[in-house]
Amino acid sequence: MSNFVAIDFETAAFSRASACAIGMVHVQDQQIVEEKILLIRPPSSEFRFTHIHGLTWNDVRNQRTFMQHWDIIEDFIHRGDFLVAHNASFDRGVLGGCCEHYDLPDPRLPFVCTVQLARRQWDIRPTRLPDVCHYLGIELQHHDAASDSRACAKIVIAAEQDGWQY
Repeated sequence: MSNFVAIDFETAAFSRASACAIGMVHVQDQQIVEEKILLIRPPSSEFRFTHIHGLTWNDVRNQRTFMQHWDIIEDFIHRGDFLVAHNASFDRGVLGGCCEHYDLPDPRLPFVCTVQLARRQWDIRPTRLPDVCHYLGIELQHHDAASDSRACAKIVIAAEQDGWQY
């Protein structure tokens, strides 16, 4: 059985360093053992994606920055042997962009993309997160970092139950 951390970032703007929320879910032996959601104050007050995730500058202006959250994030993501995300290139890019912006070491953990996993395992198309969750009967509040990361964790658990191995 695998040991992994599912993550989901929400961003404020087009910059990869503009993370404004992160959801993280630790899974061991097909069980969710811990979840963490953090609101993050991005480097700029520019918010272009409020219409997607509902977060505004006022929601995060008094939160800690990514750098100030780094000890928590780094500790949490290293609890797994790999990271999981839906459209992993986006979340990998945000993690790398935030690390680069704050001159932090990029963890360079391997990523499993649940888009690719759902296509290979069940031939689901389209493969947007709501589509995969609907197919698998997973509850989702899309673009909420906690809900999206929990859904990614449950997708991998379902794949493992259907024979997928990391």
